[in-house]
Amino acid sequence: MRVLMPVPDRDFDVTEVAVPWRLLTDAGHQVVLATERAGTRPACDPRLLTGVLFGALGAAPEPRRFYHRLTASPEFTATAGWADLDPAAYDGLLLPGGHAPGMRQYLGSEVLRRQVARFWALDRPVGAICHGVLVLARTTDPATGRSLLADRRTTCLPKYMERSAYLATAWRLGRYYRTYPAYVEDEVRAALADPGRFERGPRVLAARGTATDDTAAFVVRDGRYLSARWPGDAYLFGRRFVALLEGTAH
Repeated sequence: MRVLMPVPDRDFDVTEVAVPWRLLTDAGHQVVLATERAGTRPACDPRLLTGVLFGALGAAPEPRRFYHRLTASPEFTATAGWADLDPAAYDGLLLPGGHAPGMRQYLGSEVLRRQVARFWALDRPVGAICHGVLVLARTTDPATGRSLLADRRTTCLPKYMERSAYLATAWRLGRYYRTYPAYVEDEVRAALADPGRFERGPRVLAARGTATDDTAAFVVRDGRYLSARWPGDAYLFGRRFVALLEGTAH
């Protein structure tokens, strides 16, 4: 099966792209990366490969290894262009996140949102993690005039996580952890017809899910829509998305 994964030219999250890519490809599925212009070779947020601050807060070793394998794969340079996409050619859509400034190209693209709305209308599996949920929250359903997420249960990057990371690093990195003036959670909640359908999940700051331990991980499924909060959920998110994709195939 073919899964579409749009990304910006730079600054996407290492873990949120590389872990689902690895799990999907290991399960025998094809992941097609899409950038604004076809053929662009994208790049992750480089701080996440070396450590955001004093070697800390970066991606874990295994996701970093997955990312380096991804950059050596054919799909990393054979990217599709957002405007040229045929949503019906894909069985699933996965929207990763990231918080560095380059993410605004992807999070703010009207062209990409139009394509996302077309895919959403096909009623096929859609997954979004962290800031990636903003793409759905900002996309209007042509049939209702409301956000695609208006009547959905969802999670996203919780405000307490975004605020904590910003306060811990602002003295050195400025607004690196604040992609927009509004917190992601506030914007997502505002897109919901009932803000009570937002699910924050268990409170965590450092503990992450791994390939073998989901204790600290959290995802929300609502029909064919799956959402997660941050890189610490990526393994569980990736496995659940594979199961959702394969389940709908039947």
